[in-house]
Amino acid sequence: MAEKTPLLHYRLTSSDSPPTNDESTYSGAKEGRDGRRSRDTTARKLGVVFGVVTPTVLAMFSVVVFLRIGFVVGQAGLYQSIAMFLVAYFIITMTVLSICAISTNGALDAGGAYYMISRALGPEFGGSIGIMFFFANVCGSALYVLGLVEAVMSTFGIPEEGAVAGPHQVLPSGYWWSLLYGTVLLFLCFIVCLVGTHIYAKATFIIVIIVTVILAIIFINFFIVGPFVVVLPESSGLNRTSRSTANYTGFRLHTLKGNLLPDYTVDYTTGATMSFATVFAVLFNGCTGIMAGSNMSGDLKNPSYSIPRGTLAAVLTTFITYNLLSLLAAWSCDRHLLQKDYSFLGDINIWPPLVTIGIYSSAMSAAMSNLIGASRILYAMSKDCLFGGVLALARKTSLSGNPWASVLASWLLVQVVLFAGKLNTIASIVTIFFLLVYAAVNLACLALEWASAPNFRPSFRCFTWHTCCLGIVGCLVMMFLINAIYAFASIAFMLLLLLLIHNLGPISNWGYISQALIFHQVRKYLLMLDVRKDHVKFWRPQLLLMVANPRSCTNLMTLINDLKKSGLLVLGHVKLGLLDGLPSDPLPSCYDSWLSLVDHLNIKAFVNLTLSDSVRHGVQNLLFITGFGGMRPNTLVLGFYDDCTPQDELQGKILLSAGHGLDIGSPSIDPREQWSPFFPNVRYPEELKDLPEDEYVSVIADAVKMGKNVTLARYFNQFNREEVLESGRKIGGHRSTTGPFVDVWPLNLLRPDSRGYVDTCSLFLMQLACVLQESRAWSQARLRLFLCVEAGCSLKEKEVENKLRVLLNNLRISAQVQMVAWDQVVALHWQRRGGESWNLVESAQNDERRERPEEAEQEDAIQMFPNNDALLTDEYICAVNHLIRTHGAPQPAVRFLYLPRPPADTSRYRAYLHQVDVLSRDLGPTLLVHGVTPVVTVDL
Repeated sequence: MAEKTPLLHYRLTSSDSPPTNDESTYSGAKEGRDGRRSRDTTARKLGVVFGVVTPTVLAMFSVVVFLRIGFVVGQAGLYQSIAMFLVAYFIITMTVLSICAISTNGALDAGGAYYMISRALGPEFGGSIGIMFFFANVCGSALYVLGLVEAVMSTFGIPEEGAVAGPHQVLPSGYWWSLLYGTVLLFLCFIVCLVGTHIYAKATFIIVIIVTVILAIIFINFFIVGPFVVVLPESSGLNRTSRSTANYTGFRLHTLKGNLLPDYTVDYTTGATMSFATVFAVLFNGCTGIMAGSNMSGDLKNPSYSIPRGTLAAVLTTFITYNLLSLLAAWSCDRHLLQKDYSFLGDINIWPPLVTIGIYSSAMSAAMSNLIGASRILYAMSKDCLFGGVLALARKTSLSGNPWASVLASWLLVQVVLFAGKLNTIASIVTIFFLLVYAAVNLACLALEWASAPNFRPSFRCFTWHTCCLGIVGCLVMMFLINAIYAFASIAFMLLLLLLIHNLGPISNWGYISQALIFHQVRKYLLMLDVRKDHVKFWRPQLLLMVANPRSCTNLMTLINDLKKSGLLVLGHVKLGLLDGLPSDPLPSCYDSWLSLVDHLNIKAFVNLTLSDSVRHGVQNLLFITGFGGMRPNTLVLGFYDDCTPQDELQGKILLSAGHGLDIGSPSIDPREQWSPFFPNVRYPEELKDLPEDEYVSVIADAVKMGKNVTLARYFNQFNREEVLESGRKIGGHRSTTGPFVDVWPLNLLRPDSRGYVDTCSLFLMQLACVLQESRAWSQARLRLFLCVEAGCSLKEKEVENKLRVLLNNLRISAQVQMVAWDQVVALHWQRRGGESWNLVESAQNDERRERPEEAEQEDAIQMFPNNDALLTDEYICAVNHLIRTHGAPQPAVRFLYLPRPPADTSRYRAYLHQVDVLSRDLGPTLLVHGVTPVVTVDL
């Protein structure tokens, strides 16, 4: 389903010099394609008159111009008839303007309306409308063939039930005889369409000459035929006491006055009482057919030139003809004649068979027009491979470019429909299908106009989004006016087809109008998203997850996707290298693989890649430039720096997803253009890391300096989201009935002298845990909040727990609070520092507490303590690690730990990383969090 770009290599100047070797090679490679293009050019022979005006005029006239003008004027009167024509032509003119706009915006291929809609609204919408348009043309062709058979039988058929036959009524009647006549007539249409469009154009041109001559004679008859009495047909439903004759008065003022106002009566052909809506529905059927010319788009020499001019000319011609006939009929025929004899044009003609010839010719041309239109739509859909190999045979063409296989398939389907015999019910459905196609064309033009894409600049400018909207509304109103049930059913059928094609159809690169519309709206709202109006009440996580190799990070991606909770998630990656040493930017070729991974994991994330000489500089670039306006990452998420062997979490999985492919070995990609393999194999244990320890801590420090929160993720190679969230699972030997546990340790465990739990980092840590619990997948998770207390502190353990519960209640966080005594653990730290230091610190703290009120104590608890990580021992940190593991039963799904701020002295970076490593060792999936921005509030 590749889209052609004919202007990609457009030669502006000609040259008589022989081609170079490269050009010769290029020409040889394109020989087959040039051959097909030459055949396409040969097949495009039709101009404005033969290709557009003639089929459109005949399709719009059909038999309505001969059989329904009297019906409309007789029931609705001249005033309402003209009003109906104005409304009907207003609706179709709005659609014609949309057709003209789309057809003059680029190269138009075979398929007509299907091609326009599919290229504007995408394959799903175009395919669903295309199928409906195809079947509408198939059924329409059958309808016209059956109508022609009925017209022939009414004139030449032997009457049934013993009625007296006239001298010209010689044809046997009955179902099978009618089927035989219809088959013969359809076969004639098939032969014309099978030979080619040039024969079809000549045939329709002959027919349009016949119809034009007959209409001219009809116009002349109104002026030369004198008044006389017309005998009404027996089928008019009159009884013996009723009047069996009517008057043709010629041009009389009293006749015109009698036909000005409406007089809705019973239709003698159906027995139903007419109304404005029913008469308008019949009239509107005669105004359809505007797509007959655009359906020939693949056979036109210049579709962008022919379709607008030809369609507008046809619409204007038929509008003038219909209104002139209405005026002349109302001026010369009394109301009784118009209401009881729909074939009055033949009665007042100097040679009555002329009108019969016109009816036959119009019906035959309409049947051919629908048949060839159906074949072109089928051929266009088969070329686009919307249904895989189902329509493969329909792509076959003759040497002249005529799609004979599509013509054959369309003819067979029309023949099948002929077996139905009477198609009164299908007639309404066909009209509704056509109206739905017209509405879709208006919608396509409206979408292109609203998207404001620079490449939508049609040469036909007589349209606005207002005309598109009026066309859509008019078509939908007409659908429900004709039959509301069928209208609802057709829309439902279209939506069903749309879903099927969306889920089962192949991927196209035509461009999606939805993307242009989304861009237009998103840009507008991003400009409205003012960072100066940010408020802590509406804070949400906006995460930048740095990914070294996606193969080893898929488990982490799924958790961070749950953690964002209606926020922003950006997958960041730094490709090491300098653009100076590369022939081109290697990043664009990588995006498809990353986007495919996003689709495969079913996460809602953006992808942002950068090229840099170091990971640190790359992360800085991403933190600086990622996002727009108020949508910028406020939290950096990094994998933990340890010696764990990476695991390939994508091994054995199908990575191809809808819209993108990860198979870089595809023959459609030039191997010379591949810069490096996408998603390389995971790093072996003996391989060196791209990021040294000092640089890793520097990345954390840089993020803090930039005002970003930092989260380090560790042991997520052990995390399996499906298993964790599975109901009724066993965790740590205990059976959980409600959901997994999420443990939160809001205390800075590397600060044994800290008592506070309400500093910014602690609140941020609790907020993230709460956000995870609020996501739909983790709604059954239970938070456990652990508070470490010392028996020697002045505040009692119960009082500390109550204060924490009050805080959680104010913050609307539901959690189980567990108090953990860590006197023995803290003692390990102070014993190493010496008893004197312990006594001095404790004495100073007690004096300060006596001098300051309780509110000051709480405020003091929020402040950051001086850094003393250099005084911590591995023995103390191992004890803290053991304490966490001891109080972590049952095993939680995720742990949230307090991450201290990196030291200001860069020489202590390695010691800092070592302490965090020992603290979180063997704890299972763990998030170490450091927050620098306020994220919670107790105010409304």
